[in-house]
Amino acid sequence: MLFALALIGMAFLVLPLAGLLIRAPWSTLPQRLGQPQVLEALRLSLVTATVATAACLVLGVPLAWLLARVPFPGRRLVRALVTIPLVLPPVVGGVALLLVLGRRGLVGQWLDTTFGFSLPFTTAGVVVAEAFVAMPFLVISVEGALRAADLRYEEAAATLGASRWTVFRRVTMPLIAPGIVAGAVLCWARALGEFGATITFAGNFPGRTQTMPLAVYLALETEPDAAIVLSLLLLVVSVAILAALRDRWVTTA
Repeated sequence: MLFALALIGMAFLVLPLAGLLIRAPWSTLPQRLGQPQVLEALRLSLVTATVATAACLVLGVPLAWLLARVPFPGRRLVRALVTIPLVLPPVVGGVALLLVLGRRGLVGQWLDTTFGFSLPFTTAGVVVAEAFVAMPFLVISVEGALRAADLRYEEAAATLGASRWTVFRRVTMPLIAPGIVAGAVLCWARALGEFGATITFAGNFPGRTQTMPLAVYLALETEPDAAIVLSLLLLVVSVAILAALRDRWVTTA
């Protein structure tokens, strides 16, 4: 009984992917991959996902260190708030970003009136939306690595006169480097596949905010074969990410 249920579960997950491969326009795939709109969506996706990941590294690693190493009142609440984007519907995240960073938002109105700068419906808005939904993946991974790291090395460096910053840079960072890399890869993959928050906060403008997931959605209504090609690209990226992280998740006998 368990074996049969396991097979049904596997089929439920694998068959849609098999259908994507079967229906792919293999004979015209090279030509479709070379289409300007496909290349533009791919370029924008790679650039925005990379910039969003860099922003997540700058902000997420210190945040993970704070949650893992600094006891303070309300730490559990802060951790819960940080991880909310993991379970929050992405469209809701986009609406929340609009309410804060939109032209009439709590912060966006000040940015617009003071600096004449507006984030919604811009490429920078895509980066913000992707970073919002992807940063929890980095924070969780780095926090786990920090909690698993041996504190004795940091304590030894501190007793030898190293400053807190030196200990963090020369001892802590090398210890947690695998966790940072794994978190950054997951963060990048999540940013690359983001749809709901992006289309809500940044819109769907070709060449400016239309990333690959948004291009798939648009092409599905007018040119299904192009949607399949873009979906294949995202599938290849996902498989590559899982293959790169297999040693972190799978222990072989």
